[in-house]
Amino acid sequence: MIQLHYIEIDTRGRNEMVDITDEVRGIVTQSDITDGQVLIFVPGSTGALSTIEYEPGLIKDFPDLMERMIPEKKYYHHNETWHDGNGHSHLRATLVGPSLTVPFENRKLILGTWQQIVFLEFDNKPHRRKIAVQLMGE
Repeated sequence: MIQLHYIEIDTRGRNEMVDITDEVRGIVTQSDITDGQVLIFVPGSTGALSTIEYEPGLIKDFPDLMERMIPEKKYYHHNETWHDGNGHSHLRATLVGPSLTVPFENRKLILGTWQQIVFLEFDNKPHRRKIAVQLMGE
């Protein structure tokens, strides 16, 4: 069986990290599927999904890591194409990736104790994001 749901969030932009674990958990808990996996996917090329321990230190450390790896103020050819100043956003989102798959059993996500599902907004402006959540299983 396959079910498709959506989570909608408003973001501020600029490396914002949004914990969506409770929303995903709620979809899994309310579903008719007992055991399977949930695929979470963000349409768009400047947002990404991952897991992390969602705590104040890492919420600050992760953007710092992205800035060291892919600096915002560096020259990017993409900015010559669209003049939107978000070449770094596309590269960061590509590096992390647009999707995440999490197994579940008895309608419970199989996550570590300190592991949360996060949406990462890498664009340099706010967005209304519609994240697809597809459940597959029995």
